[in-house]
Amino acid sequence: MPVDKLEFGMYVAELDRPWEGTPFMFQGFVLSTRTQLDALKKFCKKVYIDPEKAEAVEEPAAAAGKAKPPSVLTTIKEKVTYVEKAPVVTEMPAARAATQKTATVLKDIFTSLQAGKALDAPRVKEAVTSMTDSVVRNPDAMMLLSRLKEQSAHSLDRALGVSIYMITFGRFLSLPREQLDLLGMLGLLQDVGKMKLPAELLAREGSLTTEEMDTCKGHVVHSVAILKDTTGIPPELPGLSALHHERYDGSGYPHGLRASQIGLFGGIAALVDCFDAITQRRPYGVAVAPSNALDMLYKSRDVHFDGGLVEQFIQCIGIYPVGALVELYTGEIGIVIAQNPSMRLMPRVLAALDSAKRPIKPPQVIDRAKIKRTLERGSVPIDPSEFFLGK
Repeated sequence: MPVDKLEFGMYVAELDRPWEGTPFMFQGFVLSTRTQLDALKKFCKKVYIDPEKAEAVEEPAAAAGKAKPPSVLTTIKEKVTYVEKAPVVTEMPAARAATQKTATVLKDIFTSLQAGKALDAPRVKEAVTSMTDSVVRNPDAMMLLSRLKEQSAHSLDRALGVSIYMITFGRFLSLPREQLDLLGMLGLLQDVGKMKLPAELLAREGSLTTEEMDTCKGHVVHSVAILKDTTGIPPELPGLSALHHERYDGSGYPHGLRASQIGLFGGIAALVDCFDAITQRRPYGVAVAPSNALDMLYKSRDVHFDGGLVEQFIQCIGIYPVGALVELYTGEIGIVIAQNPSMRLMPRVLAALDSAKRPIKPPQVIDRAKIKRTLERGSVPIDPSEFFLGK
């Protein structure tokens, strides 16, 4: 849409130029101020609008003094510019090695905790550092591996995926490197308290009784206790581990915190944990497609999660997330393998089936693919993991 046709309340999803070099702090926003409109007119000729995210807003003059509480994004004081240093295919071997290393470390530390031994903090730090290094070079490789790896929703194996998402989201928000490492450790360890819960309870299909639900919620207290007894970890980690089930409207647990009380890291942890949980197969429900999960999160902005944080997470993951099965307008079926930072509606796709659903050998990489729709895993005769996970 030409910028001179924009109206307040429209959601600006993409620009006709990269976001870098513009005065907009974050990618994607509801047009609600005259300053935003003036900046768009200065830097762009046209923008891309997402009508499903439009909001009813008052004219800026009428809305003065009625603004909603500021997002936790406003607490970000230092930003770092990250530049992609390796193509996704080049980065894939290093990303695979980092995830395998971290998976081994997780298995070992959970075995140690079950045996009543201390958590090995140096090994956790080393594993997180290797993952952060890969994400800094190119976040798509690690994200792709995370999406394609089959995980159990009630296993602590899920910690690996949560950690990768949190590091990647932190990079997207341009947080300093040391904060990316902290987010990575938080993602790995915030659920260690589940080791204190009965395994059969975590794997239970169907609804739980009130008492059983209270027992499950107790994993947060166990996580805090374990991390407080662990030497060599960041001092703020135990406190941060208590936040991923808190909700913006105060409906979460264990303390019923609200809005800014949850903080930036707590908000990130809560958002990522929820997204990862609902996109994995669970004993009590089927996995939700990533694109549908993002829609669910958007509808719960400023209810369960900080609205600004939700909008930035959607921009980070992309309308067509890395690892998603998609059908192109030309009929080919493929796998999203990389985001296009300047045009997120047109990511890089590995085409695996032609329009007649016959295998393409070798698979073809298509830049700026024009996607018709996303597909559920299992709906077409290809397994995305076979192209990337190796043996």
